[in-house]
Amino acid sequence: MELPPLLREGVDRILEGVSFGDIRNAAELLSGRYRGEVRDGRFHLSDSLATSAYLATRLPATYAAIRASLSAVAEIRPGWEPQTLLDIGSGPGSVFWAACDQWPSIERATMIEGCDPIRRVGEQLAQRAEPKQTTWIAADVQRGLPTLESADLVTLSYVLGELAPDAIARLTERLWQLSRDLLLVVEPGTPAGWQRILHVRDRLIALSAHIVAPCTHAERCPLAAPDWCHFSRRVARSRLHRLAKEADVPWEDEKFIYLAASRLPSGLPAARVLARPRAASGIVRLKLCSNTGLLEERVVTKRQGAAFKAARRVDWGDRL
Repeated sequence: MELPPLLREGVDRILEGVSFGDIRNAAELLSGRYRGEVRDGRFHLSDSLATSAYLATRLPATYAAIRASLSAVAEIRPGWEPQTLLDIGSGPGSVFWAACDQWPSIERATMIEGCDPIRRVGEQLAQRAEPKQTTWIAADVQRGLPTLESADLVTLSYVLGELAPDAIARLTERLWQLSRDLLLVVEPGTPAGWQRILHVRDRLIALSAHIVAPCTHAERCPLAAPDWCHFSRRVARSRLHRLAKEADVPWEDEKFIYLAASRLPSGLPAARVLARPRAASGIVRLKLCSNTGLLEERVVTKRQGAAFKAARRVDWGDRL
């Protein structure tokens, strides 16, 4: 997956003239803060160099994860056409670009971002998008959200890891209040990210929300540590991306986990593939989360005809 051309062009222009060495050093510091889930009261993207490093090394991956999550929602609700978007912790506008790509029906978007450097970049990039009514608001989610209008689609991506654990339930309730229809939360595909998603899931179910994706049920998650639920999306690396990460291969795999919940019930799939299928001669092994609320290891053989052909086509994260 790659960034939309207009977004890619905008990022390239912003990065023109920025020292490669500075980007690489800033990328190393930024990566350390993200991996360590540092909570020291400072924004990860607190200056222009950190912002440049994010654009070069993290934006393609977070965009891909968000875009894949939105696509999974669209598969469950094929006729849905949201008109308004509210994104919390918007960064450079990753959700804005991904949501408008998935749903051109979006007419108005409100982005909340407390970090000045990345918010200014987001506003600059959003000007390149097709005519949309966009509003950027400076607000720090850690200090509470301002008065906001509700929206058809409310999103929170790669933010919970920067918050104190006891703030997750309160923020979930606030976002649910602001959701006219659907709330989407995306987190890194780590065991800690999965645990944060489970906290959000438990709270939303308690608030009578209907789970849309990726879960196929509203029962207790059948996975147990050291296993965890997550998905993966392959991301194309630009030349600058490869140089900044000192990488040889032209791609990387972004691991992520997400949760979508709605005020309206949706037709959930019978199962979702929770790991990369394992195929051998005449056989496919699938790890599934089924709508019975159980974890299932299914073996599909060539003798099963159509089921075998379908099993050979599915991938990690697909509904079955």
